[in-house]
Amino acid sequence: MTLWFLVFLSVLQGVTELFPVSSLGHTLLIPGLIGMHIDKHAPQLLPFLVALHLGTAIALLWYFRKRWIALIRGFFASLGGRRNDDGHMMWALIIGTIPTGIVGLLLEKRLEVIFHDLRIVAAALIVNGVLLWLGDRLQRSRATRAPEKLTFRQAFLVGLAQIGALIPGFSRSGLTMIAGVGAGLTAEAAAEFSFLLGTPIIFAAGVLELPKLFHAPGQLADSVLGGVLTGIAAYLSVRFLMRYFEGHGKLASFGVYCVIAGVFFLGWFMMHPQPV
Repeated sequence: MTLWFLVFLSVLQGVTELFPVSSLGHTLLIPGLIGMHIDKHAPQLLPFLVALHLGTAIALLWYFRKRWIALIRGFFASLGGRRNDDGHMMWALIIGTIPTGIVGLLLEKRLEVIFHDLRIVAAALIVNGVLLWLGDRLQRSRATRAPEKLTFRQAFLVGLAQIGALIPGFSRSGLTMIAGVGAGLTAEAAAEFSFLLGTPIIFAAGVLELPKLFHAPGQLADSVLGGVLTGIAAYLSVRFLMRYFEGHGKLASFGVYCVIAGVFFLGWFMMHPQPV
């Protein structure tokens, strides 16, 4: 892997992981579009991509560090019988993490085959865009609530939405934001809950896959550099997105982008089939 290619993939991953536009989808589609070769059959590909998630997870932990400290304190207070909003939200995050953790372990190998057909990835990106547009419409028709007031059932359903992101082209953050606004959260609150919910999943995925890189020592240096670059890009992305949604930014804007990009990618790869 050339240095330029490494920088490109790392920054692309760091930006698209948090934007509701599918990081894995873009990591597969854009290199294919511009003729940058990625051996989709290489056993080190998925571990390398997931290793980049560690940079994203660290960036999220740092950005929300005060929030996490409050949540952890609230969690331990709740274990002592003291009910509090932070403790309730921490339990909601734990419950929301369960569905993806279980399903991801069971279906990861079966879903890898989808990575090899970029037309499926492009079609999924289009559907992701439509869902974002519908989620924006849904938000306008729902009463709003604070994320600390989510019921455990609602938190489970928001977490369940993450499962769709196991298919490249669907965005984890996008699907959970849609589920969050469906549960009555504002776009800003849904974004925060999505980022908090995704942090342990992203971190755990990186940790679980990282040992596989030790079978390819040449990838270790690339992974460290890639993780740093991804972390910087992810930190800047989360700062932008939280300010964007604080300013009443709309999910529909990202939806329009996904539909346009997905149609373009689908047309391109229909006319220029990729080698399997």
